[in-house]
Parts: sequence; C-alpha cells; structure tokens
Amino acid sequence: MMEKITKIITSKLQALSDDEKREIFPRFFKAGKGEYGEGDRFLGVTVPNIRAIAKLHKDISIEEIRELIQSEWHEVRLCALIIMVEKSKKKDEALRKELFNLYLSQTDRINNWDLVDLSCRFIVGEYLLDKSRDILYQLAHSPLLWDNRIAIVSTYAFIRKGQLEDTYALSDLMMHHPHDLMHKAIGWMLREAGKRDANRLYNYVMSHRADMPRTMLRYAIEKFSPAERSILMKRG
Repeated sequence: MMEKITKIITSKLQALSDDEKREIFPRFFKAGKGEYGEGDRFLGVTVPNIRAIAKLHKDISIEEIRELIQSEWHEVRLCALIIMVEKSKKKDEALRKELFNLYLSQTDRINNWDLVDLSCRFIVGEYLLDKSRDILYQLAHSPLLWDNRIAIVSTYAFIRKGQLEDTYALSDLMMHHPHDLMHKAIGWMLREAGKRDANRLYNYVMSHRADMPRTMLRYAIEKFSPAERSILMKRG
C-alpha cells in the first residue's frame, strides 16, 4: 500500500529538524502556558527548508492540504499554507475560491503570527481584490486573535494596489485591541499604507496619537523623519 502523501511530507520535514531551533522556537513563538501559542509543537525547521518541501509537493489535493493543516507540528501546518499560497496564484477562480473557503474554515489551526503573515495576503487579500471585503470586518469582530490578525494583514494586498480605505477602517475598528500582536500588525499595515500616501498616514496618526497604543504608533511612523516622529510621539 502506498504511503499517504501527508505522512511523506511530515517525515521529510522531521528529517530536516534542527535540535537548537527545536529548542528555541517554542520560546520565540510563545508556546508556553498562558502564552498566545500555548501548546504548539515545533520540529525546528527553517522557512527556506519548509518552502523547498512545499515546492516538491505543490500538486497535492485540497483534502490532503486540509489534513496537513490539522497537524500537531507548526512547520507541517506552515508547509500546507505555503502550498495553498502557490496554488492561489493560479488563474483558476474556482480553485482560488476553494482555497479561500478552506483557509477561513481553518483559522484555529493558522494559530501564530508567522502562519498568518506568510499566507493571508495571498489567499484572502488577493482573492478579495475584486470582491466585497465584508468578511474582513466579520473577522475583525471575531473573538479569535488570529481572525483579527488575518483581517488587517490581508489588506496588504489592497495597499499594494493603492487601495487604502479598508486598512484605515479596520485600524479604526481594532485600534483598542487588547493584544500587543494586533498593535504590531495594525502599525505595520499603517506603515505600509504610508508608503503609498505619507500625508494621509501623518494626518491619521496626528488625529489618533492621544489614544493609539504606543507599539502601534511606533510601528506606524517608522519611516517618517526623526523630527516628524518626535512630533507624532507626543501625546498632546
């Protein structure tokens, strides 16, 4: 009987395990008790090595991807997502829709910032470029942190097309999110929006600087001059 492709992929990733990284990754990705990545397990495989395995198996089926996403191993889930990203770049609307729907049905397994950030712009953002973005606002209201991060980071696809409205609207909506990971993500997307329209970002920060979380503020204004940053960092 032929071995299942999902087991083959997992075995290949296990063979690339690095003992030092396997020890470091749980701390780096906050997998300890009470942390945002609590309970996640790591093989200790680098992203370039994961991409190499994904490239070898880019033609696996949607159901096999679904199975990979259920893995206990962080790197196996990331491999599945990288395969999804590559498939989503094809000019096949039915396939892209299927990938989009699968992705949003599995967000509890896309459960760390690297998994979100390496995938959602392509699978969600690019898919929604010519469609309603209502789903992003639903994700923004979700109690799941990863849904919230998917909502804002997916707008990177829009920013690259010069479409900034959703980034600012979602920033308004989640401005007072309780988690630092969201402050960083929103600040990052605002910074990217600022590369398209620096004056709009400057004015936005000026109007929100009194109550914008400091981490978000610092990320957002990173590309401004020291003099501009000094002004924008002042609360009053």
